[in-house]
Amino acid sequence: MSGEKIIFPKGRQIVLGVSGGIAAYKACDLLRRLQDTGFLIRVIPTQSSLNFVGRATWEALSGQPALSTVWENPAEVSHLSAADTADLIVIAPATADTMAKLAQGRADDLLTTTVLASNAPVLVVPAMHPNMWLNSATIHNVEILRSRGFTVMDPEVGRLSGKDFGVGRFPETAKIVNEVLSLSKAELFLEGKRVLVTAGGTREEIDPVRYIGNKSSGRQGLAIAYEALRSGAEVTVIAGHTDPFELEGVEVIKVNTALEMMSAVEGEFHKNDALVMTAAVADARPTSSAATKIKKSELETIDLTANPDILGKFAESKRSNQVIVGFAAETERDLIQAGLEKLISKGADLLYVNDVSGGAIFGQNETSGSLIGLGIEPINFNNVSKHEVAKTIVIQMAKKLEKVNG
Repeated sequence: MSGEKIIFPKGRQIVLGVSGGIAAYKACDLLRRLQDTGFLIRVIPTQSSLNFVGRATWEALSGQPALSTVWENPAEVSHLSAADTADLIVIAPATADTMAKLAQGRADDLLTTTVLASNAPVLVVPAMHPNMWLNSATIHNVEILRSRGFTVMDPEVGRLSGKDFGVGRFPETAKIVNEVLSLSKAELFLEGKRVLVTAGGTREEIDPVRYIGNKSSGRQGLAIAYEALRSGAEVTVIAGHTDPFELEGVEVIKVNTALEMMSAVEGEFHKNDALVMTAAVADARPTSSAATKIKKSELETIDLTANPDILGKFAESKRSNQVIVGFAAETERDLIQAGLEKLISKGADLLYVNDVSGGAIFGQNETSGSLIGLGIEPINFNNVSKHEVAKTIVIQMAKKLEKVNG
């Protein structure tokens, strides 16, 4: 295990800019619907928009700070931080004033500064009084923005604030979300699905300072969790002992032993559509664990008890519309045959068999092995990134889920 901290990129991150119009309250629902499709949201409200929806609301909904000026957290250099992590910037609602600032290239608040500092696509969702939308200055500003590559949606016709009626209404949330998905080119293989991933190794205590364990770093399982998240799934990770990691957007349940991992899976399995069992679970545990350190002279033998087969247990009880992906570490020459035998004996839908000859794979960024499953041709990998394997597993898992769910 390398001990190096694994920091996953803030994939599928949207900066949601909210400017000061009455439609600001509708951006709350937009935020939720974007989260439902797997995006992480950072809200940047303009100062005037806080008169309509307060900062506390944005922070509670997004789970991230909602800053308005570059002076609120100068140490972070907020505009560069937001610009660097954004896959897409959505300004909804966009007032006539905000669009004028963008057209002029001004940078007098955190939102406009972030837009100027980012290379991410920008989606502008106007909402304003009909006379303001049809004003020649606004029409010209929209033309400028579109000529620079901004996507500017046309507002809808309908009831506005007060008794006003006409063009300028904030578009329906579903229409904006569809535009976001089109711009982000997101491949949401697992949209609306819940995925449970186990990762890392278990440790079985011999005494307070010794344990039975393995070399697993958890990197493959964490890569799968990340790719599932990017594909629109709601992801829970049951983590044994792994390299330190940051993986925003997933729920993490920490465990130590095989029995703790089995208990955690038991509590979560029924809630999920898929279980990906990448954890390196110790095959056995000491029959009893000493409360104090065993003296070296007394450490002659250790009585062992077999740990439960977590993968096999839940494969037996899975619903017809659930999918289970297993992992196996092998040193045999015929990986495919060894993998097929384990696939059938474990009752998994898919199984990735690692080639760990010579101590390879554990704690490394590359992997070699084969992904097998009934009804698919084996997919072989040779010294490739664990993320490449993770992407393939997510795609194949999504196909299996689509098949079992009709």
